Amino acid sequence: MKILVRLPNWLGDVVMSTAFAHAVRETYPDAQLDVIVKKELSGIAELIPGLDKIHPFSKKDHSGLSGVYRFGKSLRAEKYDLFFCLPDSLSSAVMGWATRAKKRIGFGKEGRFFLLSNNYRKPANLHRTDEYLSLLEQFTGNKAEVRIVGLEIKQRGKKEDLVVLNFNSEAVSRRMPVDKGRSLLNMLTRTFRTTRFALVGSPKEKEYIGGLLVNAEHSNRVDNYAGQTNLPELCRLMSTARAVLTTDSGPAHLANALGVPTVVLFGAGNEKNTAPYNKDHLNVIRAGKLECEPCVRNTCKLYGIPKCMQLIDEIEIINALNFYLNHA
Repeated sequence: MKILVRLPNWLGDVVMSTAFAHAVRETYPDAQLDVIVKKELSGIAELIPGLDKIHPFSKKDHSGLSGVYRFGKSLRAEKYDLFFCLPDSLSSAVMGWATRAKKRIGFGKEGRFFLLSNNYRKPANLHRTDEYLSLLEQFTGNKAEVRIVGLEIKQRGKKEDLVVLNFNSEAVSRRMPVDKGRSLLNMLTRTFRTTRFALVGSPKEKEYIGGLLVNAEHSNRVDNYAGQTNLPELCRLMSTARAVLTTDSGPAHLANALGVPTVVLFGAGNEKNTAPYNKDHLNVIRAGKLECEPCVRNTCKLYGIPKCMQLIDEIEIINALNFYLNHA
């Protein structure tokens, strides 16, 4: 049997879908298991255990519905038996239809019912990981007993007295305000006097991170990795850290899937369905002082800046990190 899975489009969602990939491998142990993933995230797909082949997909090279159709058509020679469609988009269903997989399985969203051979209802109020798993469960009629969100890197670095800091997010409402970030960074370097700190981010976040470092205290113990690591390199850096402090974002899921103690700061996002899945070595912190929390919006309509992030208690963050640093 040959199985193809269309992975989600966002970093955190790809990490949360690793449990689905693991469950498919457990259900069909002798099958060829391949995935389609955004080209920018193919480095993470390489860290998902049990995959046989990765098909990188670029919207730039295959734009519009005609582009995704051509991409799907290019995979027909593989003669897939099953196509699991994890994203809700119409385009991902078109891609699956174009592959001519014998069965195309997905949630019945966005009028996709005529493109999928097996449509199922998406359950409400589930964690994203369990939501993905429910698709396999509804198709097979069997419950996924083992739920493993995990990534494997070939060579982990040696543990250091290091804390990785990610104050960024694709959504402005989940990003740490610059003034709050500066204050928190200085408090961290004052409190943990021998620890090094690594600020991470994508190339487009370099300016934001540069702003955090203005007038930074003890800057000799703060390294700026913004734009200097690809995703596998970021994973390796995290693997050397004693803890990761991060906003609600893709890197939070990376750290958690690698088994690194992780402190996650939540504001606009809803931790009930998108917090990192593994509860061991995880601490979720939110201010909880505003009636609008969590709004799940990408921008703050009320305050202009994410006040829910600004109100998070810095002492609570210090205490959470202190626990992990003293028990690592």
